[in-house]
Amino acid sequence: MNTRAHPKPRQEPRTVVITGATAGVGRACVRAFATDGDRLVLIARGEAGLRAAAAEAEAAGSPVRTIEADVADPEACEAAAARAEAEFGQIDVWVNDAFTSVFAPFTEITAEEFRRVTDVTYLGYVNATRAALRRMLPRDHGTIVQVGSAIAYRGIPLQTAYSGAKHAIQGWHEALRCELLASGSGVRVTMVQLPAVNTPQFDWVLNRLPRRARPVPPVHQPEVAAHGVRYAADHPGRREYWVGASTAATLIANAIAPGLLDRYLARTGIGSQQDDRPRRSGERANLWAPADSTDDHGAHGRFDDEARERSAQLWASQHHGLLAAGAVLLIGAAAGALARGR
Repeated sequence: MNTRAHPKPRQEPRTVVITGATAGVGRACVRAFATDGDRLVLIARGEAGLRAAAAEAEAAGSPVRTIEADVADPEACEAAAARAEAEFGQIDVWVNDAFTSVFAPFTEITAEEFRRVTDVTYLGYVNATRAALRRMLPRDHGTIVQVGSAIAYRGIPLQTAYSGAKHAIQGWHEALRCELLASGSGVRVTMVQLPAVNTPQFDWVLNRLPRRARPVPPVHQPEVAAHGVRYAADHPGRREYWVGASTAATLIANAIAPGLLDRYLARTGIGSQQDDRPRRSGERANLWAPADSTDDHGAHGRFDDEARERSAQLWASQHHGLLAAGAVLLIGAAAGALARGR
C-alpha cells in the first residue's frame, strides 16, 4: 500500500541494503526503495519472508539479492556486506531495521533473553554499521539510516530490553555522527524516530503478558514509516527525523516533564500495550528463530482497522524550511495589518 506519491525515479539507481527486510517497517522499506529501481540487498533470517520480499521488489523492477543472516553475528554482517558489493557494486545506502523483543516485566525476563534482545536490536545495528563503514569511509560516500523509535528517548513499561537497546542506539548514533563530522567525512548517518506501527511483531515477540500484545495508540501503517526512512536516505544531512505526532509529543513531553511522564505511563502503559483477548498458548516467538521461515506474513499486523495511513507531522519534519518561511510571512502580514490599523 503506497500512502504517498514518490518523487520521480533517479536516473542512477543505488545499491541499498536493508536489514530486517521481511516484515513490518523493513518490508515496507523494500517496497519504497523498489519504486526507484534501486538494487536491493535484503538481509533477514526468515527464508519464506525473504522470498516474498524479493518477489515484490522484482515485480516493481528492482534487481534484488537475499541473504539469510543474523545481524547479532558481526561476521555474518561482514560477509553480507562483502556479498552485496561483489554482486551489485558499492553500497550507497544501508538501512538498519532488524530487531527482536520481549513483552514482560523486567523481573520475568531471563538474562539470556535480555542479552539476546540487546545483541540483535542494539549490537545488530553496530555490527551492520561497522561492515558498511568499512566500505563507505575509504570512498567518502554513503548513507546509513538507523530506524529508531520514540522509545529511543522515552522508555516504557513491559519493554525494558527493547527500551534499553533503542536508548543505546540513540547514544551510539550521536557519538558516531560527531566523529564523522569531526573528520569531515562525506559519509552520512541519520536516524528516524517512529511511532507505534502496525506490524506482525506483536504476534512474534516473546510475550509473557496475560493478554495479547498490541502497539500503544495511535498506530500508523508501516508505509508511513517507510516513507520517512526513504526520505531520510535521500536527505541525510539531518541528525534525525520524527514520524508521527505522537512521537513529537512524547519526545517533547519527556524533555520537559519526564517525571510526570513516568507517572502517566505507570498508570496507562500496562493496559495500553495489551488488547482484550487472552494470550494464546503456544504463540510463536522470533527471539531465537525466525517466525517467517516457512510462511510469509508481509508488512502489516492485525491492526489495519485503526492504523493511520498518513502523518502530517512527518511532512512538517521534512519541511522545516518551508514552515519557517511561512511563519515569517504570516508574522510579516500580521505586523503589516497592525501597522495599517494604527
